Amino acid sequence: MWRAIKRWWKYMGAKLSGKLEESADPKVQLEQAITEAQDQHRKLTEQAANVIANQKQTQMRLERSVEEYEKANASARQALLLADEATRDGRTDKASSYTQAAETFANRIIALEKEVADLKKQLEQTTQAATQAKQAVQLNSTALQKKLTERQKLLSQLDQAKMQEQMNKAMATLSATVGEDVPTFDQVREKIERRLAKAQSMGDLQSTDVDTNLLEVEQAQANAEAHARLSELRSELGLASPEKEKPAEAKPAEVKPAEKGSGSK
Repeated sequence: MWRAIKRWWKYMGAKLSGKLEESADPKVQLEQAITEAQDQHRKLTEQAANVIANQKQTQMRLERSVEEYEKANASARQALLLADEATRDGRTDKASSYTQAAETFANRIIALEKEVADLKKQLEQTTQAATQAKQAVQLNSTALQKKLTERQKLLSQLDQAKMQEQMNKAMATLSATVGEDVPTFDQVREKIERRLAKAQSMGDLQSTDVDTNLLEVEQAQANAEAHARLSELRSELGLASPEKEKPAEAKPAEVKPAEKGSGSK
């Protein structure tokens, strides 16, 4: 039972996460990612600053210890010289006092030698850590700069994607049926093209009829001219004209209407 509840809880969590991911604005998510990267870089820089500060502090302690060591060494030498001089002068108390002071400086020298040795090792470690910290900050800075540069490219691609989606939606709207009584854009276009094609076809047919009438008129005119030429030839040859024998047929449409038709052309 508990296992089933746990599985159901994981499923619901994944489902909600998926819905949230689908509904989230990529531009907002991109800005969130950039902000998080900047925060991480800031934290890394602060940590690196602490490491470098520790190295510098160790360096200062070492320099101070070395300076104290040199002073203690010089004081011990001076105390020994004074003790030797007091001994030669017979000032035993002074010689003993200078000798004790020299011993005190000697103990201080021994302690400072150990301290300097330890600080040198510590400085070596902190220097190495500081170098690594600087490299880490530099690498992270380069990566952050790359993300900032790529952000502009991603924002441009996001705007392009949104525009393409709007265009796809518009084209789908033009091709889809708006309602039951409203035709699609393709159907309207086909109807208009069919009507235009029919009108052009009717125009072609009417043009053909006119051309036929013109041809008939031109043929009648040619026949009339041929008859007139034959009449002239018969007259020159002294032959009887068939037109005199058949006066009723002598005027084949007189050709005048045909001439008017030809002139109208």
